[in-house]
Amino acid sequence: MTQDLIARAQAWLAEDPDSETREELAKLIESASDAGHAADLAARFSGTLQFGTAGLRGELGAGPMRMNRSVVIRAAAGLAAYLKAKGQGDGVVVIGYDARYKSADFARDTAAVMVGAGLRAMLLPRPLPTPVLAYAIRHLGAVAGVEVTASHNPPRDNGYKVYLGDGSQIVPPADAEIAAEIAAVASLHDVPRPESGWEVLGEEVLEAYLARTDAVLTPGSPRTANVVYTAMHGVGKDVLLAAFARAGFPEPVLVAEQAEPDPAFPTVAFPNPEEPGAMDLAFATARRVDPDLVIANDPDADRCAAAVKDRDGQWRMLRGDEVGALLAAHLVAKGVSGVFAESIVSSSLLGRIAEAAGLGYEETLTGFKWIARVEDLRYGYEEALGYCVDPEGVRDKDGITAALVFAELASALKEQGRTVLDLLDELALAHGLHATDQLSVRVEDLTVISDAMARLREQPPVSLAGLAVTKAEDLTEGTEHLPPTDGLRYYLEGARVIVRPSGTEPKLKCYLEVVVPVASADELDAARARGAELLTGIKKDLAAAAGI
Repeated sequence: MTQDLIARAQAWLAEDPDSETREELAKLIESASDAGHAADLAARFSGTLQFGTAGLRGELGAGPMRMNRSVVIRAAAGLAAYLKAKGQGDGVVVIGYDARYKSADFARDTAAVMVGAGLRAMLLPRPLPTPVLAYAIRHLGAVAGVEVTASHNPPRDNGYKVYLGDGSQIVPPADAEIAAEIAAVASLHDVPRPESGWEVLGEEVLEAYLARTDAVLTPGSPRTANVVYTAMHGVGKDVLLAAFARAGFPEPVLVAEQAEPDPAFPTVAFPNPEEPGAMDLAFATARRVDPDLVIANDPDADRCAAAVKDRDGQWRMLRGDEVGALLAAHLVAKGVSGVFAESIVSSSLLGRIAEAAGLGYEETLTGFKWIARVEDLRYGYEEALGYCVDPEGVRDKDGITAALVFAELASALKEQGRTVLDLLDELALAHGLHATDQLSVRVEDLTVISDAMARLREQPPVSLAGLAVTKAEDLTEGTEHLPPTDGLRYYLEGARVIVRPSGTEPKLKCYLEVVVPVASADELDAARARGAELLTGIKKDLAAAAGI
């Protein structure tokens, strides 16, 4: 244990405004002679949490490599300095937060720093969905917005998401410029934090958001779908119930065990509808009440998952790409105009739907920070359960309005004597069966990810599952249509693979798609079987090529 490390820890301790993390750090310093505690201390001071295009996200705890009030105050001070440098030093910053541990504290600290820097700060009245914050930025004419959330990360995490005045999340170079201002904060003692001076907003901002949700539905459209809904221990319940009531849908049946906000997320290993087991309680409720549809939000309600009964009467989650295509088909049927957009990791089916409808189509880098910036955007989606059905209202993914539009689709199909699965079959017949899957590896040691990427760059696969690789792209170099990003893309005969490190979690993510032509309805089952077989083979061969 070096004296330098102890000195840095003690200097951090002297500035820490939070009694909990001060106590935690003081104990670590005291017991630094113990090897385990020494390693923990060294890890916390091995650098600083990096501020990037996802803002900040990390495990709660003391030290610069954890999420805590000291880190948040520095981030807020950096954002304030950036806004002042851009000539927006007298503007409004609106701040929202979810129900995770420390979220309310981080939000209040941000408000105090903004006021101390001469900006106006407006705090949402209570924990609310992230899309309400994204809406409020433009509604209130703010120069920036902050959402304190770790979305669907584990309970021990929290995060800090930054939006600029256009209502979209930050992209380069703003992220690097804000990071430089954060790094320039010498001492927390130099950051004024008054005890008051910010405005706590009332219900009117939520009412304005809810009034806007009406616009996503067609006047007079069917509203008959019966829904089972889980908020996944997050903040979605009250807002979703209010939106469904305004729209005239039957009141959703709640998954009682997951209905109320709980930062411990006691019923799920990971509070993400995509994770194994996360939907078990929702399916148990569905088996009891037999709805038309199951809908789930993640904890900050910017994502939306849907599940339907399969033809054997079993409930199954729809993949994000399936929901993305279904919403697109429904919007086409509603006669929308504009551009459909998606990230490169999402299914190419969206492009075929847009082309057949005579609509514009664009592909972007991963994340709604890019999708939301597409010119003339009418609909955007990402396979990780993110959907933007009202870009004029919310320039981000919105799990509340996506749920409304999906319930409208299910209602329309119900009145026609059809199902969501029937519509998926029709899309496969029209455009080919697009089957997608993901190979996702969560790691403790981040070098596993960098080693896998290096291995694939040095020895790119020439075939996967017997399909020849016809083109390989290293996305760090950028393409004609995409700025540089850390990723690899392989085109195969009838398939596509993208490999990238996650921007928000310690994961290597590989996105797989195969397209199987279908000439008639009789061929659908065989096409599905062929698609599943190819995806399994690609997954196996890719894992071997990457050494994971």
